[in-house]
Amino acid sequence: MRFHGFFRSSSAYRCRIAFNLKGIQPDTAHVSLRRNEQRSPGYLALNPQGLVPALDTGEGVLAQSLAIIEWLDETQPGPKLLPADPMTRAQVRAFAQVIACDIHPLQNLRVLNYLETTFGADQEARDEWCRTWIAPGLEACEAIAAAQDHGGAFAFGDTPSLADICLIPQMFSADRFGLPLDPYPRLNAIRAACEALPAFAEAHPARQPDAV
Repeated sequence: MRFHGFFRSSSAYRCRIAFNLKGIQPDTAHVSLRRNEQRSPGYLALNPQGLVPALDTGEGVLAQSLAIIEWLDETQPGPKLLPADPMTRAQVRAFAQVIACDIHPLQNLRVLNYLETTFGADQEARDEWCRTWIAPGLEACEAIAAAQDHGGAFAFGDTPSLADICLIPQMFSADRFGLPLDPYPRLNAIRAACEALPAFAEAHPARQPDAV
């Protein structure tokens, strides 16, 4: 399989974590969002949405990080990333979607570029925009995670799940945009547990070959 991503993309970061947890090393193609390579004819033929990531499975191309990760979990050996219990599985998906569907789209590069080119928003204004939308999402995640009584180190138990896979890149983005994370003690504890694992540490943007 061949994975197309960008080092700082939160969505690609999620997929890298999932690959690592599954013990999979796909071929990697670096798609520079800075050089607008995601809008090239060749890449658009692969992923008509013109976003990263995309995964060529050999049987077809998958886009959207959550779809990629769920496909990996359903087809590849290794630790399960979604719980077997239907209710807990739905709760994990809901937690992940708070981030992937409600927070992340508002801090996406194309949105930030639009704020700059259309409204003249400078870097500080764009950072403030991101902080405005990240904070309530993380507040919700903190409440959800703190309410769990499983006693495990991760969001929904003793092993990482899709919830943790989405959380860690989002907290990285929160740092990038200058959002203080002190109000989220449970999320910080989960982050520490995750980042102690090689699967998470090796997926960090700073450790990618295309990091600049």
